Amino acid sequence: MTAIFDWFQRKSLGGLLLLAIILLVVFPLTLDMFRLNLLGKYLSYAFVALGLVMLWGYGGVLSLGQGVFFGLGGYCMAMFLKLEASDPVTTSIQSTPGIPDFMDWNSLTALPTWWLPFQSLPFTIIAILLVPTLFAFLMGYALFRRRIGGVYFAIITQAVALIMTVLIIGQQGYTGGLNGMTDLKTVLGWDTRTDSAKVILYYFTVVLLLITIVGCTWIQRSKLGTLLLAMRDKEDRVRFSGYDVASFRVFAFCLAAMLSGIGGALFTLQVGFMSPTLLGIVPSIELVIFAAVGGRMSLIGAVWGTLLVNFGKTYFSERFPDLWLFAMAAMFIAVVLAFPDGLAGVYNTRIRPWLRKRMGLSAGPSAQS
Repeated sequence: MTAIFDWFQRKSLGGLLLLAIILLVVFPLTLDMFRLNLLGKYLSYAFVALGLVMLWGYGGVLSLGQGVFFGLGGYCMAMFLKLEASDPVTTSIQSTPGIPDFMDWNSLTALPTWWLPFQSLPFTIIAILLVPTLFAFLMGYALFRRRIGGVYFAIITQAVALIMTVLIIGQQGYTGGLNGMTDLKTVLGWDTRTDSAKVILYYFTVVLLLITIVGCTWIQRSKLGTLLLAMRDKEDRVRFSGYDVASFRVFAFCLAAMLSGIGGALFTLQVGFMSPTLLGIVPSIELVIFAAVGGRMSLIGAVWGTLLVNFGKTYFSERFPDLWLFAMAAMFIAVVLAFPDGLAGVYNTRIRPWLRKRMGLSAGPSAQS
């Protein structure tokens, strides 16, 4: 029995199995359709939190601009959905049918060239993966090669988030401006607003999230994961051993950006809009809080942290509309002061030893979920 318990802990299968059961069985059976769709939106944020675990927790690089990559993935998906919603048959009321409504309002008479490829769903999927990754590669290569890190890197990513928000708002005729892209209803004629579609999208998000956790866990257990940890703790020693520290950090940054882009695309599918307000500094900081609450070294903890914070936001805003911001701030402060390692730290230091004691097992080394 001891061997089975330790094997589950070592491979993180126990926590992953529990998470899968709750997300795939418990929540769909207990939540109404509105709450389930809301949960799907929360889980799209979890992809960003997973990327931050790999970048911040394992790589030691704090990015305060992950909302940029979340937004890039979301806008790629929104462009495809908006073009489908702008079918000439359904938009004949416009002076220029076949183009998005915000372009028509800004007196554009033809679809911009760089919009044309997004009429294809396969191209859109590739763009969701590559656009955030390439943008992160350019940023990471330029900064990490010059050994810019720490607080300076965090401030630069914040500045990029602000610049990107201003840029999107300023290009109203091409991006929808402050209003963003709305009225996104169908995917290849499939109505995403129906209850059955919401359920399918929810399960698709959960399965993709679980696959992502498994993939990130594999990276953590590999030599690459060991090097990321070594660079976080002893960067100079790793560099003197002959490894290119900058390249590994660029990889971690690109991985986090790609996961954020996937989350943004899933958010757009489930919510039906994408706005520049999701790219800014405040949303980016909130995404970091999700990972911090769950535990920046724990993939499964990051998912639970995302759910806890967002359920808290929903609960407090519904029950205490005038005080919910203060209630959320109090929750964040309490978690940081009482549980500096997040929910994963609570499990490893308190719950896990209690479970072992109840099961009559000897204490073993703690494991990250």
